[in-house]
Amino acid sequence: MKSFKKILFSAALIAGAVIGFAQKPNDVQADYVPKKLTVQFVPSSNAESMEAKAKPLEKLLKKELGVPVKVSVSTDYNTIVEAMGSKQVDVGFLPPDAYVLAHKQYNSKVILQALRYGYKNNQSDELDKSKLVNYYRSQILVRKDSGIKNLDDLKGKKIAVQDTTSTAGWIYPAVSMYRKGVNINDKKNKIKTVVVKGHDQGVISVLNKNTDAAFVFQGARNLVKKDSPEVESKVVPIYTTAKIPNDTITVRGDMSPKWQKKIQNAFKKIAKTKEGHKIVSSVYSHEGYTDSKDSNFDVIREYDKTAEKLDK
Repeated sequence: MKSFKKILFSAALIAGAVIGFAQKPNDVQADYVPKKLTVQFVPSSNAESMEAKAKPLEKLLKKELGVPVKVSVSTDYNTIVEAMGSKQVDVGFLPPDAYVLAHKQYNSKVILQALRYGYKNNQSDELDKSKLVNYYRSQILVRKDSGIKNLDDLKGKKIAVQDTTSTAGWIYPAVSMYRKGVNINDKKNKIKTVVVKGHDQGVISVLNKNTDAAFVFQGARNLVKKDSPEVESKVVPIYTTAKIPNDTITVRGDMSPKWQKKIQNAFKKIAKTKEGHKIVSSVYSHEGYTDSKDSNFDVIREYDKTAEKLDK
């Protein structure tokens, strides 16, 4: 009888542990199978033109996956993270910091990282097409005639930035400044920030003298070169950051492993086709995709920890 009671007690403990484990907010059962796949991008340039470029992906993904696909563009990084957390979006094209946030809050899963051509050097927007890389860099741009030569010169200036979850448009340049002794949020430095929607808008704001500087990804000047061919001679980088892990393709946390693999393979296959490559290249300058894992983004978490000091 005592042994039977012990067995019952042990079973109760195990059941309690299982229930407790199941109730953890980030512990999501991975069994979701989409009947219709929703894919969302975050804007790196004009949202409307970006959505028009991305829409043809619907047909290509439907062919590979066998289910209807809806492609759309979110208003900002936070919106898409929340949409994935509330199960309104299945697949998100997320920059590194937004991915880290989505993983932390909703156990979202990274399945791919983008591959891009690198640049000739840290100052140039000219691509080096001899190799593909899984990283990029952020830059701080100013007008060449502004007199701003270094990070210390940014004190008292107005800077165009992206959302605070933007890796290239906020985290890396702001942390780089902090590590060089210039806290962008310290009132004594009298730096004013202006949030703009899209890295192209950051470049334009500097070109038009609406702001003194802008945080953008390296190569952002190319986004406006067609309409403003003088941009490369008038707007120049004064600082280029360390390497940033490339953008992700991330799925919601409860996606079944089988479907994670299907989506992973579909994007890699599509990016190798003429039509598919044209789409992903025009939207985000992606040249292809490589498998990814969460630990690739530990460096982002280190930058995030430093970013928390900006308000202290």
